[in-house]
Amino acid sequence: MSFGDLNRVNTNVQSMNARFALNQTNSRLSDNQLKLATGLRINKAEDDAAGFSIASQLSGKIGGLEQAARNVGDAKSLLDVAEGGMNSIMDILIQMKSKATQGATGTLGETERGYIKAQIEELGSQIDDVVSATTFQGTELLGGATGGGGGGGGGSTDLSLTFQVGESQADTMDVDIAALNQTDLIDTSTLDETDQATFNGFLDDIDTAIDTLAGAFNQIGIDQDTLSMHESSLAESITANSAARSRIQDADFAKVQSESIKLQIMQQTATAALAQANSSPQAVLGFLQ
Repeated sequence: MSFGDLNRVNTNVQSMNARFALNQTNSRLSDNQLKLATGLRINKAEDDAAGFSIASQLSGKIGGLEQAARNVGDAKSLLDVAEGGMNSIMDILIQMKSKATQGATGTLGETERGYIKAQIEELGSQIDDVVSATTFQGTELLGGATGGGGGGGGGSTDLSLTFQVGESQADTMDVDIAALNQTDLIDTSTLDETDQATFNGFLDDIDTAIDTLAGAFNQIGIDQDTLSMHESSLAESITANSAARSRIQDADFAKVQSESIKLQIMQQTATAALAQANSSPQAVLGFLQ
């Protein structure tokens, strides 16, 4: 910093120095006020280039993790819808078994078995109604890869879905949901109201269908549990990365406020020094008297 000679008035070096110091103080005070307003220690790259870069990367990662957590929530909702449809189908199969057991007894005649057969066939069509109604965002969940509840035909393949459960490309989860159309699950056309034995044999078919559905329930449960673990892991990752970003980017309010008080005092003293420096050259007038 230069020092001026008060005997020379053409260039007031003291005033220039005081003005420079005041400008520096004002700039630092303005930065501190911005930190207090935003709550951030780093508001632009020039505040801390390396810290700004790291914080930006962490912000991008946190954004991806938060969306992945929402994806997991949506996936769990989808499986909940599928499970609800399966519960309805299980209720139908239980009713079918009750009707078939009734039809398998020898105390009934052909007319009564005809009524029971019609009831069982109606229950079978209700399975396809449930399949058609079990959808999520327009996707039929229980009709298999071919869609087609009520008309997809037998042998439908399972519905395969891939969920993005993380912020990187590799963080995916594959889920298969069993095809549960009536033709995939149970064939009611084998029933003959004149033949008691067909009702007896149909009981085995229902048991097989119930076993198939139980397996689907088991897989849904496994997938739901896996999604819950992803959800917990994502929550922990979001918290950890948010804490890391906070340590780098967030302002320490106590420290910034203390700094601001110091700078306000320096601003006042620099203003007084500038006023004094501007008045100092007037002393030269004494030489002219």
